[in-house]
Amino acid sequence: MEKSLDKNNLPKHVAVIMDGNGRWAKKQGAARVFGHKNAIKAVRDTVEGSAELGISHLSLYAFSTENWARPKMEVDALMQLLVSTIKSEMKTLMENDVRLSSIGDIEKLPNKCYKELQSAKEQTAGNKGLNLILALNYSGKWDIVQACRKAMDDTKAAGLNSDDLTDLRFENYLSTAGIPDPELLIRTSGEFRISNFMLWQLAYTEIFITDVLWPDFRKEHLTEALLNYQSRERRFGKVLSE
Repeated sequence: MEKSLDKNNLPKHVAVIMDGNGRWAKKQGAARVFGHKNAIKAVRDTVEGSAELGISHLSLYAFSTENWARPKMEVDALMQLLVSTIKSEMKTLMENDVRLSSIGDIEKLPNKCYKELQSAKEQTAGNKGLNLILALNYSGKWDIVQACRKAMDDTKAAGLNSDDLTDLRFENYLSTAGIPDPELLIRTSGEFRISNFMLWQLAYTEIFITDVLWPDFRKEHLTEALLNYQSRERRFGKVLSE
């Protein structure tokens, strides 16, 4: 009998590095943009699956600061796809009580993308279910640097010294302030790296790598990752059992 999920042992926060769109498209003999367009189903399945299970936070690494270095045609297509996807998925987000939020330097997104994102965040702000976090123009290094700048400014303004800045206080300056660190990180396409994603927040996160390319990722793959998570003993550097 297939092992079922323990609903009492689910991570509060799942993060996903959505990788493999380009390779998926190449297998179809198509341009990389074709892979991005066909990844929408994977996003929908993962969001719906997480919402149905009662997971509180789902972070999707949608566009990194390094992605600007990709060909302009691909970047432009990604930005257009972001706008159209947000518009087309609004009804589903509302029906599933999903709140949309974001992390990253979003003010540097193209104006149309920024406005559409902000509008969707405002429309879903009252929803009480899954918090869907889009990491856009985001990198872990950027997050830590901007947090350091804010912390330094506040420390000077309050007349504090460096000893007053603890790790717990520092977390309040990260873009994920108020959100629990991910207990589970899923990376698709079989790559074994975290690609500058949530460098601080992933300190004790369980990592699940799957060879499945992102456009093929479905609810059953999410379940597989969660079952794997539940099979692990989380020690946080301690010895819990022999």
